[in-house]
Amino acid sequence: MPKKELSFEEIYRDITARKFQPVYVLMGEEPFFIDQLTELFLGTVLQESEKDFNQIILYGADTDAISIINAARRFPMMSEYQLVVVKEAQLVRDIEVLSNYVKHPLASTILVIAYKYKTLDRRRALAAATEKNGVLFESKKIPDYKMPGFITSFLGRYSLGIDPKAAQMLSDFLGNDLNRLSKDMDKLRIIMAEKGSKRVTAELVEQNIGISKEYNNFELIKALAVKDVLKANRIAQYFGKNPKSNPIQMTLPVLFNYFSNLLICYYAKDRSESGLMTELGLRGTYQVKDYLLGMRNYSAMKVFNLISDIRTTDAKSKGVENTSASDADLLKELLYKILH
Repeated sequence: MPKKELSFEEIYRDITARKFQPVYVLMGEEPFFIDQLTELFLGTVLQESEKDFNQIILYGADTDAISIINAARRFPMMSEYQLVVVKEAQLVRDIEVLSNYVKHPLASTILVIAYKYKTLDRRRALAAATEKNGVLFESKKIPDYKMPGFITSFLGRYSLGIDPKAAQMLSDFLGNDLNRLSKDMDKLRIIMAEKGSKRVTAELVEQNIGISKEYNNFELIKALAVKDVLKANRIAQYFGKNPKSNPIQMTLPVLFNYFSNLLICYYAKDRSESGLMTELGLRGTYQVKDYLLGMRNYSAMKVFNLISDIRTTDAKSKGVENTSASDADLLKELLYKILH
């Protein structure tokens, strides 16, 4: 029976508790989790006094599998473990040769392979040996619709809460750029510590991250759900005056996600609040209310056509069949189609 694949949180918890495996392959398209775990290994496994003789950091472009194996087969000096970290391991050309070591790893060596932006072929020997004798972790991009939940859980690690609106504002503004999100979260944590606060509010985000609590994609969706023409156009006008912090390429994915989910709602077997939350994988009732309102104000066929309109606007914003219209003009045109 194959071993259960551990999550980022489970691996993080085990490292912190010093429950180590002999081999870790951290792979995948999202570098944030790989970097977080790599830095945790470097900060946790060895004491500072042990690192000179027992910590080896190699880089994929400058090493090969045999050199990595030779390093891993050393025994620690005056320490329980030695730590061998291979950064940028996707650049190791003969990386599959490592399977010869991973099939019989030393218990006293912790070998960490940071294989970014791509994944090993799970059908081949290295991945199979790692699954059997160590930890094979795939770091995946977080879908945009899951970002508010991720932000909430991220702050929860520090015993901090966040209002749903504030989480959505950050998600809309930052997308799924986790490195940028982490920097802004660190900034908020410092500010909250100074204030003695334990909860991130929309006001705090507005004051310190540069996102308006009134004119943002979160409020735009709420306006469109109830067909509030005046509010939607005010937001569009604000976006047009502040294009750097509100580019159309941040707004269009939010609109596409909302109307795509709204289309799913029409075909859901259970259209109750709880039924739609389950169907769409939503965590908060505040989100599902926008879909219930949207179903009252838009027909399924209208939504189907709007999804096509959003795709067309996206293409035009990238210069396809568009020679003169600004992003502000494109958004106004799209909002007119949505609201009329």
